[in-house]
Amino acid sequence: MPGPRLLVATRSEHKLAEIRELAGVRSLELVSLLDLGIPPAPEEEGIEIYDTFEANAEAKAEYFWARTGLPTLADDSGLCVDALDGGPGVRTKRFAPEEMAVELGRDRANNRFLLDRLDGLPAAERGAHYVCVLAVAAGDERIVVRGQVDGRIAEEERGAGGFGYDPLFIVPEHGRTFGELPPEVKAGMSHRARAVEALRPWLLERVGASQ
Repeated sequence: MPGPRLLVATRSEHKLAEIRELAGVRSLELVSLLDLGIPPAPEEEGIEIYDTFEANAEAKAEYFWARTGLPTLADDSGLCVDALDGGPGVRTKRFAPEEMAVELGRDRANNRFLLDRLDGLPAAERGAHYVCVLAVAAGDERIVVRGQVDGRIAEEERGAGGFGYDPLFIVPEHGRTFGELPPEVKAGMSHRARAVEALRPWLLERVGASQ
C-alpha cells in the first residue's frame, strides 16, 4: 500500500529533494507542483504579499491545499540583518533594485546591494540570521514552525558553494560562510533543517495515522 501524500508547494526540484532528505520519513510521499502537473497561475503572484514569513507561508499552504485537495507544506524564508532593522526579510529574493538584477543577475545584485548598505560597519554591527518558516494546511489542521540560524555578514563574498546570500553569511561556530562550508555541514545546521526538524513530529504522526 502506498503511503500518505504531502504536497510541497514548490516547482523547484532542488527544494523538494532537500526537504525530502531532511524529513527522512520514507513512508511519506512528498510531491511537488511539477510532479502533479500544476502550471503557474496568475493569481499566485498575489499570495506572498504579507510582511511576515509566517503569514506568507500560511497563505501559500492554504492556496495550494484549496487548489489540489492535498495536505500541503509551504515555506517562506529569508535573511534578516540587524543593521537593516530585520531587512531584507520577506523581500530577500527581490532586495536589490530591478536594474541591478537585470545587469548582474539576481543573486549577485542582492549580494552587492547588501554589501553596499553595510559598507563601513564593523563586524560587531553586522549581525544577521536566516529564517525558514514551514506551514501546513490539511483540512481544518494548520501547523506553523520556524527554524533560525544566527550569524553575521562578511565584508566580501567568500566561497562558491550554496546560493543566494550564502557567500556572505558567516556561521560563527565555523568561522566560515555558508558558501565555504561543505554542503553536508550546511544542510545539517541550516534554517530549513531546523524548521523541518521542528515539523518532524507532525510528519511522523501523519504516517502513523494512515497505517
